[in-house]
Amino acid sequence: MKTLIIDDEESMRHMLSIILKKEGYDVVSVEGGQQALKVMEKDDFDFILCDIRMPGMDGLEFLKSLFAPYPLPLAPVVIMMSAYGTIDTAVECMRLGAYDYISKPFKADEIILTLKKAEERERLKRENTRFKHIAEQEYDLKNIITQDQQLFEIFKLIKKVADYNTTVLITGESGTGKELVARAIHYHGKRKDKLFVAVNCGAIPAMLLESELFGHVKGAFTDAVRNKPGLFEEADQGTIFLDEIGDLPKELQVKLLRVLQEGELRRVGDSKSKKIDVRVIAATAKELTEEIKSGRFREDLFYRLNVVPIRLPPLRERQSDIPLLVNHFIDRYAKKFGKHIKGIDDEAMKRLVNYPWPGNVRELENVIERGVILADADTIKPENLPFLYEKASTHIPQPSVPSDLSIKKAEEDIEKILIKKALGMTNGNKTKAAELLEISHRALLYKIKEYGI
Repeated sequence: MKTLIIDDEESMRHMLSIILKKEGYDVVSVEGGQQALKVMEKDDFDFILCDIRMPGMDGLEFLKSLFAPYPLPLAPVVIMMSAYGTIDTAVECMRLGAYDYISKPFKADEIILTLKKAEERERLKRENTRFKHIAEQEYDLKNIITQDQQLFEIFKLIKKVADYNTTVLITGESGTGKELVARAIHYHGKRKDKLFVAVNCGAIPAMLLESELFGHVKGAFTDAVRNKPGLFEEADQGTIFLDEIGDLPKELQVKLLRVLQEGELRRVGDSKSKKIDVRVIAATAKELTEEIKSGRFREDLFYRLNVVPIRLPPLRERQSDIPLLVNHFIDRYAKKFGKHIKGIDDEAMKRLVNYPWPGNVRELENVIERGVILADADTIKPENLPFLYEKASTHIPQPSVPSDLSIKKAEEDIEKILIKKALGMTNGNKTKAAELLEISHRALLYKIKEYGI
């Protein structure tokens, strides 16, 4: 790391140079602000250690001159030093753009620790910038693989609503890419530099969900040993994605409605409400109008969420996309596993196109990943896709119809059957079973306990 020392005392420059060079820093030192600016015209520095009281241009004037030509993210990290410092001086340094302030005299360990902390901050900033760049590319609509007109119309809608704070309700079968669309809305809008927080409302036990979403105060319940902000507060100024909103317990639907109507929330156990600025995007694989009829979902909340509805078509409704997606996933996993696979033979592709894909794009991706692993030649053949045909031919026993025609009871019976089957197929491996069921490991453990499996 290249470091510039600015101090009018030669002994201080000499001491700091020795300390920093021992730690592997590349050091340049000058005696004043004007000299520093001239040096910086010819060279770039990662860090600057600058004294405040100096003849000519002092440290504060140097800060003002330094940050004028720089966009702040590109400017060097500046640590100010002074033997005559006050709190007001430190605050003024920070206001002008300095990272930290150290009082003289200081120990060698103190200056090194401050620089290491600054290094870590810069590393995190660079990583965050890189991840944002990757995310923006990944969720750029131009990079989504499709030639389907339905999706092109959805892309137009995403661009129209991205900059507005209105709520969006995304519906579609499991595996159709609801979270992908939610992230695309976020990264195409004004909030893209803020957090995107995703939460699966069906994966968290009901008794914990309120605290997870809205936070709690110390003493609100037995284990509440300190105040804890919830996911809504974490997403303040950004976007919260409420996946499987149809599984949100009825009592929490009221609290969510208040957040949407009033723009405020109340932590569990708190007597005061807090203003919050969050863009809400919800998604569900359920038919919410049916949930409303059965009394499991509030009609007023549905209308609040359904301001901009987006329905994602299942993969079987856009067969023309299957060859595009197959080749995309072959390329991805061939690179990942270091295999030289050029493509897929005609018979295998024909079967893939004609398969109904109940698990949609997610299932297709899993099948191609397995096909790449199993392929012995440079082309994927039908025999490399056994999982696809096993799944197509697997008979799932039908649960008995309850005498009271309860949809909830029927859903529970189906869940029990599928969980038992997944555990059997994976020899009891709960992590792999959760992947097959397309739910979180935590949700699977909760359901196993709830159903006594």
